[in-house]
Amino acid sequence: MDHSNHNMTPTSTITSVIATTTSTAAAAAAGGGHGHGGGTGCKISMLWNWNTIDSCFISSSWKITSNQMFGGSCVGVLLLAITMEALRRLTKEYDRYLVKKHREALAGQHNVDVTQGYRPKIWEQAVRAALHMVQFAVGYFIMLLAMYYNGYIIICIFLGAYLGSFMFHWEPLVWDKQLPRRTPHSVAIDQAWRGVDWFIFDTLDMDTK
Repeated sequence: MDHSNHNMTPTSTITSVIATTTSTAAAAAAGGGHGHGGGTGCKISMLWNWNTIDSCFISSSWKITSNQMFGGSCVGVLLLAITMEALRRLTKEYDRYLVKKHREALAGQHNVDVTQGYRPKIWEQAVRAALHMVQFAVGYFIMLLAMYYNGYIIICIFLGAYLGSFMFHWEPLVWDKQLPRRTPHSVAIDQAWRGVDWFIFDTLDMDTK
């Protein structure tokens, strides 16, 4: 048998393998030109970026196709972060409402310490758990948006947290077990917020009875 056509030196074998590997890698790179977009044309980066057009968030259906759409997305993220702070305040006000209602119920009774803690009823705890669940869901959604490392989106999250805290956590601070002197402006905001909360919770109480 003639083996003259099969006489290959080690150098030629290595060269052939390198050439094959290089061509395979080039073909794979050409086929995966969309990076992490999965063939949808989405610009998705795991590094800090300032992408706008063709950026995708959460799913391929949320694909930015214009500057106006990206601006609307930024406003939506800003409002989402503000909503997160509003939910935190709402949860706190609901706890205050339950304590206030409990103290009012014990006000006419003698030999009762109204300063003792109050354990919510099962449906009241269900409401507290629902508020926590919604707050957790919004926070998780914000975390998913931040994981796209888009500078504009992350800035909107920070601004939303700031504005939300400024609007919904402007309340009296306790100092030496006494409330500090408050301005009429801060008193009006606090009373208006609690009035809205107590109206909502009183309405819920009437519906459950």
